[in-house]
Amino acid sequence: MAGVPDEFQRLWTPHRMAYIQAGPQPLRDACPFCAAPKMSDEDALIVARGETAYVLLNLYPYNSGHLLVCPYRHISQYDEATPEEVAEIGALTQRGMQVLRKVSRCDGFNIGMNQGHVAGAGIDGHLHQHIVPRWTADANFFPIIAKTKALPQLLGDVRRVVADAWYD
Repeated sequence: MAGVPDEFQRLWTPHRMAYIQAGPQPLRDACPFCAAPKMSDEDALIVARGETAYVLLNLYPYNSGHLLVCPYRHISQYDEATPEEVAEIGALTQRGMQVLRKVSRCDGFNIGMNQGHVAGAGIDGHLHQHIVPRWTADANFFPIIAKTKALPQLLGDVRRVVADAWYD
């Protein structure tokens, strides 16, 4: 009955409906990291664009503010990147850390690249580096017991805050 308290806690994640309605792999035939730069920053969740690489929010974030740094070129392995791409991926990663530290007051980061499907890359055809902000209290029983991750912010709101702070 509506409005009657019960033992269930609810996690409201309305932004996930777009993925549910699109099906399991909405961009099955297209590389999302090649498609994103052709879209508006808001639609692609891009927070910054460089010369050889760009930064966007992860559509399936581990934590709020989970960023991805991607080269524009469709390459799959880090050793295929040019020296310019490596330098810009590094610089964008550093700036992403600075911005996330400022806007979210995170306590640390997980940073890394999964190279190939066997290594855990969800999109193994296009190189991307993860920047995952971490807080002392961000891990709780949900991921362990219920295989649920609570994300307190909508992706569009996070994108706006991070993008606005990027060039400060």
